[in-house]
Amino acid sequence: MTSVRERLSVLVASAFLPEVEAEIANAFDATFEATSQPALTIRGSDREFDAVLVSLDAPMPAEAIDSLPESVRAIATYSVGTDHIDLVAARTRGIAVFNTPGVLSDSVAENAIFLMLGAARRATESIALIRDRKWPGWNPRQLVGVELSGRRLGILGLGDIGIRIATRAQALGMEILYCNRRRITGDEDRGFAFRASPEELIAEADVFMIATPSTPETRGLVDTELLRHAHSGSILVNIARGDIVDDEALIQALSEGRVWAAGLDVFAGEPNVAAGYFDLPNVFMLPHIGSSTIEARLRMGRILIEALEAWRRGRAPANRVC
Repeated sequence: MTSVRERLSVLVASAFLPEVEAEIANAFDATFEATSQPALTIRGSDREFDAVLVSLDAPMPAEAIDSLPESVRAIATYSVGTDHIDLVAARTRGIAVFNTPGVLSDSVAENAIFLMLGAARRATESIALIRDRKWPGWNPRQLVGVELSGRRLGILGLGDIGIRIATRAQALGMEILYCNRRRITGDEDRGFAFRASPEELIAEADVFMIATPSTPETRGLVDTELLRHAHSGSILVNIARGDIVDDEALIQALSEGRVWAAGLDVFAGEPNVAAGYFDLPNVFMLPHIGSSTIEARLRMGRILIEALEAWRRGRAPANRVC
């Protein structure tokens, strides 16, 4: 930046919790205008903005970034994932991008365990039975699920969130397998068993947990071919991004019993959900609530405030993506 303002002028293009918005307003000269097209809002304003704060509901594709006025030098996203931002376009324009790594990991990891338990204990059917007032009372054959203790959890993508899922699953008595771009070593090695490919991992896993980022290499990775390697009693859980899974392939595998159950918090094309999932009682679904705790939401706002303040002063915060 050529000059240092006393307070950054920030367009806040997504709606956050009142507590988060209050902290943003205290830190910046902030304009709050929830919009799915932040670039259009900025161009139509008579204000000069230094930065724009967005989330998944306010994407920044290349054409939007290219159209930003020269005053905008930073994009802060209220998310870990950056697949809604064209990073190449941001780099080309010299625009700094910040995200929220680490601060929502515990919340997402807890939700992953919730999804795994919900799928294993047939939560969708159980909730429907009691809420529809059709429960006839206890009997020995009713809604028999599976225990997780002693089973193998295979984690695809053992990053910060994956490790936190693993440690919680170990407390349930589960054995941990993982597939990663690199094998963990040294102090990171907690006795987890490495598998060299997703095919090896899913073949051995009783629960196949998707915790990898959405990238060109991982989009559509969980397809018919990969699911052929799963055993019939397995559970698939996705807490990463919906586009990693081929919905029709998973729906077919669940329908045919090649995968026993699924726990899903993310979907391709959100908020639209593939219709086939609604017909399957063995699918436990949540509306992308992995980071939806007050603690995570506050930490997400604070790490972005700290990053933008550090950047304003010429420092390089650790959560700068580009």
